[in-house]
Amino acid sequence: MKRILIVEDDQSIADLQKDYLELSGFSVAIENTGTDGLQALGKEKFDLVILDIMLPGADGFELLKTIREKEDIPVLLVSARAEEIYKVKGLGLGADDYITKPFSSGELVARVHAHLNKFERMKERFGKGEEGSKVQVRGLELHKEARRVFVNGGEVTMAHKEYDLLLFLMEHPNRVFSKEELFERIWGMDALGDASTVTVHIARIREKIEENPSKPQYIGTVWGSGYRALV
Repeated sequence: MKRILIVEDDQSIADLQKDYLELSGFSVAIENTGTDGLQALGKEKFDLVILDIMLPGADGFELLKTIREKEDIPVLLVSARAEEIYKVKGLGLGADDYITKPFSSGELVARVHAHLNKFERMKERFGKGEEGSKVQVRGLELHKEARRVFVNGGEVTMAHKEYDLLLFLMEHPNRVFSKEELFERIWGMDALGDASTVTVHIARIREKIEENPSKPQYIGTVWGSGYRALV
């Protein structure tokens, strides 16, 4: 049974989410502050976190940064703030999804299932070291079994969706993928997601691996079509 942590200061919303998730076969814990959420993560192993942004104590962004320093699990941000700046910040910090309130409980459950299933498939695939244990493109190296990235010999830290997206592109050199195709391949949701998530992740990857992100050497933009690995 997958264990899910909900960090939400509105108890009625948290209880509703918990009820729907438990009806879908998940085990769920609730914390109402960022501080309590951090403590729960330090005491127990969770498979996915549903994280509100506006929280007493440590806010959602602070908690997300801490999770990404220690854990490689899906994190879904939820917020009443629909402004793009919040979405870009959350995805840039390593969130796997950003859901704007109000949303249906059925949609939340569907997103949870999709992220967990995709995460498990990625772990199984890369853990087996399919198609070789290392991908190398000039100064860029991806060590698949360890899920580590090196640029010119120095290690670069990536969120797991950043890693998955980079690896997918590098394993399909010079093929152009639209944002929608990449979203479906990496996030596993063709109808539930926002393809702008891909744009945010590509920008973050470029900041980490490119000497000059405005003149990329590893991931190119094909205007009007999408992105491709420059191999």
